[in-house]
Formats: sequence, structure tokens, C-alpha cells
Amino acid sequence: MQTELSNHLGVEHAVFGFTPFPAVAAAISRAGGFGVLGAVRYTAPDDLKRDLDWIEAHVDGRPYGLDVVMPAKKVEDVTEADVEAMIPEGHRRFVRETLAKYGVPDLPEGEASGWRITGWMEQVARSQLDVAFDYPIRLLANALGSPPADVVARAHERDVLVAALAGSARHALKHKEAGIDIVVAQGYEAGGHTGEIASMVLTPEAVDAVAPLPVLAAGGIGSGRQIAAALALGAQGVWLGSLWLTTVEADLHSPALTRKLLAAGSGDTVRSRALTGKPARQLRTEWTDAWDDPDGPGTLPMPLQGLLVAEAVSRIQKYEVDPLLGTPVGQIVGRMNDVRTVQAVFDDLTRGFEQAVDRVHRIAGRSAR
Repeated sequence: MQTELSNHLGVEHAVFGFTPFPAVAAAISRAGGFGVLGAVRYTAPDDLKRDLDWIEAHVDGRPYGLDVVMPAKKVEDVTEADVEAMIPEGHRRFVRETLAKYGVPDLPEGEASGWRITGWMEQVARSQLDVAFDYPIRLLANALGSPPADVVARAHERDVLVAALAGSARHALKHKEAGIDIVVAQGYEAGGHTGEIASMVLTPEAVDAVAPLPVLAAGGIGSGRQIAAALALGAQGVWLGSLWLTTVEADLHSPALTRKLLAAGSGDTVRSRALTGKPARQLRTEWTDAWDDPDGPGTLPMPLQGLLVAEAVSRIQKYEVDPLLGTPVGQIVGRMNDVRTVQAVFDDLTRGFEQAVDRVHRIAGRSAR
């Protein structure tokens, strides 16, 4: 599964694996793909440094990258406390009542929320970059469009390629104009924040819009034949995220959540604003249903919603409250039916890719005759 882009980066397979787990990122790179560590949860620079040190020691010298979340435009002098003060009391009351309805215990005294939206704030992302650029990362990806121009320049000074996610050809073209090196065309099927255009439509549109820039296809991809289809549509690789959640190396800390992922079908996800305030595909739960209920208060815009629900999400996860327990995940969850090692996933992807290419060659051969 080699392309011009994978050859440029020195990887065997044009499979870019996004993950919040260092062990998964390292395993992806060792398996011949390109591991990309999601940095949004690292609000303390020392924690990111610790995990990048670990990755460096476990990738066997193979390339890897980092994914950050930062807006292209900076909002000056806005603190987390300023944002917190904007949350209406009615929304806080709705969170308290919903948690009480399902008997969700409080966090132990002194234990802080394990998940905060602060990783989305520009000053946090910049502190992550101050750490990351001390390491030999080969790719910097941004999930909120094109990074600020000075960040792009800083990456290029270090020979680091810059990628940005796009949900439309229009967004992809803006990335090209901003000097981005790689466009990740993320279709409607994807987990997390995603737009409304399906991968089969979006990928060729993005390829045509930004040529000759390389495009990675993302959203709903979890088999070798889908990778073959993405390359046939003009992509130079694929960007996979959800698929790694049920690998041995993933560290979900939740047997209940793993069980829910393994049992879910492709129709068991929903695009909801419940987590961050922007539409994000995730497991459908009674938590997402509560926020999407027209009789409820409705969600707040980003970043208010993320700050509002941060502690609630931590409590739901800590106590594995099954009706409310969910996670961002794409429609490919319907194929995630067992726990496998990252290497086993790659073996399946490469086998399926070869079979798909052989099938197309046989069809083309018959057509030629």
C-alpha cells in the first residue's frame, strides 16, 4: 500500500493512524504505517514530553507525527475562567439533574476532571508544539482547519509536513491556499468532528480541488478494500482513527466501553453536539439523546459545551454508567467486532487490499480483452 506520499515519509503502508494512545501510535509505526498521537488531552507539557519520550523509545526509529487542535484565528486574552462564566445556570442544572437521574456518583474529594476542553485553547496547543518540535516528528496535523501561519512556517523550518482536516472541497482549497502540505478529507462517516459530505463524494472532490497536493481519505474506512477504493479515488493514503479503539494496545480503562464498541453496529452512532458544542460522531447513548431532546435546553457553542460537561463525562467514564457511557467513534464501529493487536489489524488491511487490487486487475483484464 505504497504511494508517493508514503515513500516520501519512508513508511511501508500509506496508512496514517490517529490515536490518543502512545502505545497504539508506536505500534502503528512499527507495523509499517504512520502513527499520529492526538495531543488534545495533554494540558501539561511534561505529560506530553513523557509520552513522546516513550514513543521515541518504542518506534524502532520509524516516523510518527502529532495531531493538535488549534484555531486559525486567535481570540486575545480569553481565559478558561472567562469562558466558564458564560455558561448559563439552566444548563448547569440540566447536567446535575441528568446525572442524578442515573445515579452517577460524584468524583472523590480532591479528584479533578480527567478531561477538559482546555486542550482546544490556542495557548495550550502552542505549549504542546514547544515540546513536540524538540522531537523528530515528521508530521503536524490540525483538526480545526489550517493552523496559524506562524505555526505552519515553524513546522516547515523543521522539515515537518503540515496536514489539516477538511469536510468539503471548499475547506480543502483554503488549506492549500494557507500553505498546508496534506489535506485529510474527512467524510460524514468519521468519528469525532465531521461534516455532512460522505467519503465517496468528498475524496475525489478534494483531490481535484487541491491537486497536486496529496489527499488522505478519512471516514468509515476499516478494511483493505476500502483503502483500495480510496486510492482509486485519487487519495495518496488513508487516515484511520476509530479502528484502533478496540486494539490490544489501546488504553480505554473501561471494559464496559470496550464491550459497547464491540457490540455496536454501524447504525449505533450519532452526530451530536453533546460533547463539545460542534457536531461530532459518537456512540448514541441516553446522554446524547438527552442533549438532542427538543424538550431540553439544547447544547451550547464550542467551547462552552465542553467546559460544561467535562466533569460529567469524567464521572460517567470513571463509574462506567452504562446508559450514558460513550465515546467519539465512526460508523466503522460495525466492523470492530473483536479485540486485536495493531499488527493483526495491519495484516487484515494488507490482505484485504491485495485481494481488492487483484479483483480489479481481473476485471480490467477481462475488459481489455
